[in-house]
Amino acid sequence: MTYIAKPKLHHPTLACNAIGFTRRDYEGKISTLCAGCGHDSISAAIIQACWELDIQPHRVAKLSGIGCSSKTPDYFLGQSHGFNTVHGRMPSVLTGANLANRSLIYLGVSGDGDSASIGIGQFVHAIRRGVDMAYIVENNGVYGLTKGQFSATADQGSVSKRGVANSDSALDMVTMALQLGASYVARGFSGDKRQLVPLIKGALSHRGAAFIDIVSPCVAFNNHAGSTRSYDYVRAHNQAVNRLDVIPPRAEIVVDYGPGESIDVTGHDGAVLRLHKLDEAWDPRDRIAALNLVQQRHARGEIVTGLLYVDPEARDLHAHLGTVAVPLNALGSDVLSPGASTLERINASLR
Repeated sequence: MTYIAKPKLHHPTLACNAIGFTRRDYEGKISTLCAGCGHDSISAAIIQACWELDIQPHRVAKLSGIGCSSKTPDYFLGQSHGFNTVHGRMPSVLTGANLANRSLIYLGVSGDGDSASIGIGQFVHAIRRGVDMAYIVENNGVYGLTKGQFSATADQGSVSKRGVANSDSALDMVTMALQLGASYVARGFSGDKRQLVPLIKGALSHRGAAFIDIVSPCVAFNNHAGSTRSYDYVRAHNQAVNRLDVIPPRAEIVVDYGPGESIDVTGHDGAVLRLHKLDEAWDPRDRIAALNLVQQRHARGEIVTGLLYVDPEARDLHAHLGTVAVPLNALGSDVLSPGASTLERINASLR
């Protein structure tokens, strides 16, 4: 097997962010995915988002399951913590890691097979509990590693590469995330980097359960006429509800805004989402309106992208449980084992 490594030397003229890192410092190994795979575009967007947010790579914990999408964390943030779990079990491992060490930034990467089939129960409970994470599903509608069978998110009536039509109803993970109480919900397209990078930046800056469903065409098995996950179909049926940028509280990010109104949504941690409204009637703080919009546009054969919902007052799992501010893995034995008298006092309070 031939191993190809990226050169470690950086060109001296590469731009650095506020903490002195170049974009190359956020890269990983060379991708082994098919040329043109949408997942590689998502990896590039994650790299760009982390670089622009001035995130220290060692503060990120990236977790994944099994599938083409779950291979991608090897291709970005090579200096970060990483854990590749078993099929569909990424959310529970991420939850445990988050409870043990709340000081890290948690990024869960999964696929429509990993999260919408074998891992759907794990997805449901991680979202409803409000685990502080950015949960990204790279959604191509097929099982790429097992030669292109329909996944649970494949639209009813879509046609496979072999000409077989899907007769099953599709699961819409955006609708599920909204119903389960996710406090940041968005949908993106791997081919629209201008929209995707700010969506990822917003998810990484959000306190609470942030979910992004990213339509990512599979060039090997689902990029043909009749597929509703192909590049041509998504470009022709994409309805963008907004354009946004994330402005951290420490330094302004210069952007090029088009015509229209804007609304500032302040997150719990002080980060600001500046939302450019293409639709004057759209309010990203209305969960019910987001649910209705996704269903209405789906009935028309349209794919809604953009920031669909955000709760600026969201609370995460640690707030729900009332845990201490110090990460649990940093507590000493004197705190974790306070003695028999303390245990007796706790037991007495429960009688």
